[in-house]
Amino acid sequence: MNKLKGIILAFIVVLLLGALIQAQTFTTLHNFTGGSDGNYPLASLVQDQAGNLYGTAAEGGSGGYGVVYELDTAGNETVLHTFAGSPSDGSYPSPPILRDSKGDLYGTTTSGGTTNFGVVYKIDTAGNETILHNFGVEPTDGCMPAQGLVMDKSGNLYGTTLLCGASDKGTVFKLTPNGKETLLHNFAGTPDGEGPSFGHLLMDAKGNLYGTTPEGGTKGGGMLYKLTPKGKMTQLHGFFAGTTDGCYPYGTPAMDNAGNLYGTTYYCGAYEGGTVWKVNSKGVETIVHSFFGGVSDGAYPFAGVVLDSKDNMYSVTAGGGNNNEGVIYKMSKYGTLTVLHSFDGSDGDGPIGEVLRDPNGSLYGTTSVGGSGKCSYYGCGTVWEYK
Repeated sequence: MNKLKGIILAFIVVLLLGALIQAQTFTTLHNFTGGSDGNYPLASLVQDQAGNLYGTAAEGGSGGYGVVYELDTAGNETVLHTFAGSPSDGSYPSPPILRDSKGDLYGTTTSGGTTNFGVVYKIDTAGNETILHNFGVEPTDGCMPAQGLVMDKSGNLYGTTLLCGASDKGTVFKLTPNGKETLLHNFAGTPDGEGPSFGHLLMDAKGNLYGTTPEGGTKGGGMLYKLTPKGKMTQLHGFFAGTTDGCYPYGTPAMDNAGNLYGTTYYCGAYEGGTVWKVNSKGVETIVHSFFGGVSDGAYPFAGVVLDSKDNMYSVTAGGGNNNEGVIYKMSKYGTLTVLHSFDGSDGDGPIGEVLRDPNGSLYGTTSVGGSGKCSYYGCGTVWEYK
């Protein structure tokens, strides 16, 4: 009898494990077609309480200048705004959007506006767009914002520009709710940073901003920085190109409860496939993982990482995996990497934006190309879910 009970228990365990494995599924929620629905989504997503997703596609729409879209839980897309381009509207919204507690959406476009140097826009819940700021109107202003926005408790917006400013290396800016801009920092290259791109800034409880630049810094391979609300810049780590340290960090930093920062570099590391790094509160860097590509690893991450309550990290790489078209991965805080999904082109290719992790642990994201759309040889991009 005891033997029979053991067999039954073992069988139940096998069934439960099988159910758990089957529960982890990858689904393509939307294939962009390159028409009115947009194409080439480069950014991460945001989610409302009902589970609807919001994002941007860098191109497409009726004029080809890009769109802001909503995707419901069944995968049905609604285009919330189609950009019209210069001079009255922005164009090419490659950065991610921000959604506030009222449901209003905020974002940046890399070009368009009165000077064709990009804009900050707001789209309210009725779908009405307001241009909050046109970049490049003033000679010292930044231009071509290539990152999204963060918002403080007073509704002020913070972001970066790729170029222009005092040294033409980009800026960090603050924008009040009525559109008044303050430049908090002008990047100057080496030994300062240069050209912040992809993702957005991170803001802590005290209003300090954290970000990365893919170039510049004291060692020339980019930097991780902290900027106080009063504009004091501190380099927390300078990345060193051509070494086992990573180089060219893009994307959004993540912070754990102890104040440690985490992120990725696109290149360098032990195998020149990029890295996942950790920088503690004293500025000491640890390389958590060096990507080497191939079927069991990713390579070339543009996206930063997101953390769960146990400091496991989740993200994507633009290359590596079974088909060298990118992966979704999970990584323990000790550096153990698990490939959750390898893209094969038909389900997406080249994911660039950070993943979204919802309260249930499901992951959502985009691929810049691939899918069933026929924009080019690579396809128009996708929105995906992994749960």
